[in-house]
Amino acid sequence: MNNTVFREVFLAGGLVSLLLGAMYLSTGTFPPMVVVESGSMMHDDDGKIGVIDPGDLILVVNPERKDVVTYVEATDPSDENFGYESHGMYGDVIVFSKNGGSDTPVIHRALLKAVLNESGGWDVPGTTLRGVSSVNWTLGYSCVSYHGSVYDLKIDDWVPSHEGYLTTGDNPDTNGCRIDQLSATGQDGRNGLLDENNNPVTAVKDEWIIGIASSEIPWIGAAKLFFSPPPSADYVTSKTWTMLGLVIASILVIPSVVDAIYPRNDEEE
Repeated sequence: MNNTVFREVFLAGGLVSLLLGAMYLSTGTFPPMVVVESGSMMHDDDGKIGVIDPGDLILVVNPERKDVVTYVEATDPSDENFGYESHGMYGDVIVFSKNGGSDTPVIHRALLKAVLNESGGWDVPGTTLRGVSSVNWTLGYSCVSYHGSVYDLKIDDWVPSHEGYLTTGDNPDTNGCRIDQLSATGQDGRNGLLDENNNPVTAVKDEWIIGIASSEIPWIGAAKLFFSPPPSADYVTSKTWTMLGLVIASILVIPSVVDAIYPRNDEEE
């Protein structure tokens, strides 16, 4: 390996290390980003910049650096976070482990949080519920039934087993109105996630939150999914594959174009 090649490899490695270090300082987590592997957060079939699609890279902020804003807080006119949006909808998107387990984390939107009231019962910030024995609340979150009728997402007689968040994906076809926590929907069997031991996922405790979704880098993560076991790559849209191909082609072509415009006069070694 001559000195020129060694220098370029060294500079490339240094640039990658510098980039990762900067992202770590910015997010407080390592690795500072996750690759989205499923379509549960998609807003439309073709994907869209600004929302979370399969193959996107998402920067993840340490939850100790930022408070989670729930959907109900962001839609409550009296709340200080009223109007707050992230990735195309109200409230924050969180990355969490199911029941604190070790299987693949979930990246879904935080709908609301049940908090213990010092006098007993449960409070739900962003609502008028204070000290209630069970949570009943209808969110301003429009859903479409299989029969085509429109209704609002409803939390039905939920008695939390502990403090934590209720979550859902944004995809209106596969998630959206299907809450991840079965116990919050009157045991409606169409809802609910299971953990690695096939137990229903419960409200997400603070310590189960890996991070809060921040900036999106579209398409790039699809390169990882291409080499992943099925069905990960199956969720990636044709538009994302096309854009990834254009990005890779640009990376390969641009150096040659620059060299053609500004030729280097390297001395012979």
